[in-house]
Amino acid sequence: MTGWTWEYDGYEPTDERLRESLCTLGNGYFATRGALPECAADEVHYPGTYAAGCYDRLTTDIAGRQVENEDLVNLPNWLPLRFRPADGPWLTPDTAQVAEHGQVLHLDSGLLERRTRYALGADRVLSVRQQRLVHMAEPHLAALRTEFTAEGFTGDLDVEAVLDGGVTNAGVPRYRDLDGRHLTRMHTGTVEPGTVWLRCRTRTSDIRIGMAARLTADAPVTTWREASRAGQRTRLRLLPGRTVTVDKTVALHTSRDPAISDPLDAAIDRVGAAPAFDELLDSHLTAWDQLWRRAELDVPGEAGRILRLHLFHVLQTLSPHTADLDVGVPARGLHGEAYRGHVFWDELFVLPYLDLHFPEVSRALLRYRHRRLDQARATARAVGRRGALYPWQSGSDGREESQEVHLNPRSGRWLPDHSRLQRHVGSAVAYNVWQYCEASGDAEFLHTKGAEMLLQIARFWADSATWDEGLGRHRIRGVMGPDEYHDAYPDAPRPGLDDNAYTNVTAAWVLARALDVLRTLPEPRRRELAERTGLDDGELEQWEDVSRTLHVPFHDGVISQFEGYGDLAELDWEGHRRRYGDIRRLDRILEAEGDTVNRYKASKQADVLMLGYLFSPAELQDLFGRLGHRLDDELWLRTVDHYLHRTSHGSTLSGLVHGWVLARARRAEAWTYCQEALRGDIADLQGGTTGEGIHLGAMAGTLDLVQRGLTGLETRDGALWLDPVPLPELSSYGFSLRYQGHWGVRLRLEPGRLEVTVPPSDRSPIDIRLPDRAVRVEPGETCRLVLPG
Repeated sequence: MTGWTWEYDGYEPTDERLRESLCTLGNGYFATRGALPECAADEVHYPGTYAAGCYDRLTTDIAGRQVENEDLVNLPNWLPLRFRPADGPWLTPDTAQVAEHGQVLHLDSGLLERRTRYALGADRVLSVRQQRLVHMAEPHLAALRTEFTAEGFTGDLDVEAVLDGGVTNAGVPRYRDLDGRHLTRMHTGTVEPGTVWLRCRTRTSDIRIGMAARLTADAPVTTWREASRAGQRTRLRLLPGRTVTVDKTVALHTSRDPAISDPLDAAIDRVGAAPAFDELLDSHLTAWDQLWRRAELDVPGEAGRILRLHLFHVLQTLSPHTADLDVGVPARGLHGEAYRGHVFWDELFVLPYLDLHFPEVSRALLRYRHRRLDQARATARAVGRRGALYPWQSGSDGREESQEVHLNPRSGRWLPDHSRLQRHVGSAVAYNVWQYCEASGDAEFLHTKGAEMLLQIARFWADSATWDEGLGRHRIRGVMGPDEYHDAYPDAPRPGLDDNAYTNVTAAWVLARALDVLRTLPEPRRRELAERTGLDDGELEQWEDVSRTLHVPFHDGVISQFEGYGDLAELDWEGHRRRYGDIRRLDRILEAEGDTVNRYKASKQADVLMLGYLFSPAELQDLFGRLGHRLDDELWLRTVDHYLHRTSHGSTLSGLVHGWVLARARRAEAWTYCQEALRGDIADLQGGTTGEGIHLGAMAGTLDLVQRGLTGLETRDGALWLDPVPLPELSSYGFSLRYQGHWGVRLRLEPGRLEVTVPPSDRSPIDIRLPDRAVRVEPGETCRLVLPG
């Protein structure tokens, strides 16, 4: 890899799924995995294409019950382009001799380049070079340029390009027992001159999909079609050393798109009007150049190169085009079918980065949640609560999409899945509403949709809290925390845990913030909101009381993950490491042994320590103070140590959170975990999961680590607060951000120095707050601050 490229040399079938995920190209509207166009889906290759928000729901009989799944649909495959010496076998790297092969992902241009030299025998070689783009300026277009060069021979080459509707959702082995045939009512056809089309629908969501392709070559092109495939063929004359080019241009539309009458007509019109490849490439490059300027990131060394790759994939999943869509944050990007394309709490790790670069995208993602507020309220009513209960997994309409059973691939058993008890998603939504409004200054959103969500989430937490006379505290029972390993007490007849510390503390924060917003709302708007929701002063008094009396359990001088955690057994960590090596998925290992992780002090990922990720030390101390506890540095360090030694890091988010927390708690150990967060996907540390889709939250979280974590950057009270804690391994870097209407504010961190540059504009000055001083930076000025040693 170089600063702006990601390269793979040689053909390694066992690495193809990983490469395909990391070489995915997208534009926020749709994305296509980096599979080789001449290869069909099989155990090695998986050429998936996914449009943001395009879901479909099917039911399968599994383990004696009807299991309903909503999936992000694998759309018709636009990639196929295969070739062969005239009338010979089709060439693929799995069936022909490969003399040389390499792929280069150009991050600056959003271009995937591949070069392969096929050895045809008798010193004859066919050289193939391809350039692929999913257009960042025209989100419905993609293009593939293929250049063929004969080395040492003259002959004809057959080329066939196809739109293939005979695809299923089959990219994740664990899901293959589930029905994945989402496309139906397939039709194909041709339009002169030289365009083929494919039309279909999803089976239950009835989303209409239109796709059209144009093939351009220096030879006649013929068309053909079948029930689920439409293709084009040409025969090229190859001369030694002379390059012949074939361009394939594709348009995709669905019935979810605005400002169209019919997806197929729109796709045919779009591909017909599309310019030639070179002109498409020029406008694509311009769009990417603008994105990189807005998200400028200057971090040296290997860390900087990986961060640039992470930023590339974040921008491909959530680009400015996302602002026009009704979509959430898919946990695995638009890069594969893991988690079925669902939306979890990963926006908690994504939006704080977007807030300071693409606030219009953050606002759109929060509107996705607001549109589903009524469904969240219905979910709360279904469990006997007021307010809004957002689902652990979300998809098209905001209902709970979490599985009722899941497969342990180690034991082969289908097991009950209680992850829907992770009710802390509402707190993540509320946190992001607050952070977005602080960073953008968007008072209109805070006073309208933001206030409505905060109010209903706070109402849910207040109504979920029950008074315990013996403790003299409010309690929240029957939940799961972010840890995910613990879903019940040992041998308990029903799932759920009481007083998860993360859940209770963040619930108290939500209640406090909702009260703040209601106090500061313009009086007419406050009256409107109260009338619409039945809010009265008595309910607000209850919120105030609950926000100060929620129970936070402790044991052995540390914060307990949940009530009763301290009574659990200690796990033989070293024994399990000796037997299994990689114990990241300890839950699966123990279940296969006939045991359960519920019996042990063991965590998959950060739970209590997530509090140190969300809140600065001062904020966290104030929050615990509000709850009647003194949280000093010594107590927090003991808590960090306790959980650090009892976490298996079975999530890519784990290294990120631990690195963030340790940067302030114990700096010398932080870099180890930061590196794990950086390498999570590129090294596939979770054992094959990256090939099923990237981990978008972890990628965005590493960007936010250098943006907010190491700088101590906070946006609150109308100011930028900074409290840098540079790591020795990452002490000099810079980035730009967008803050309350200021575009391109640049921060540069050097050992002992912080530089802030505000570009010229008609905006008000920016207030900068450090622990020991406050300064005001006018537009057009640069402020250089000496930091304490």
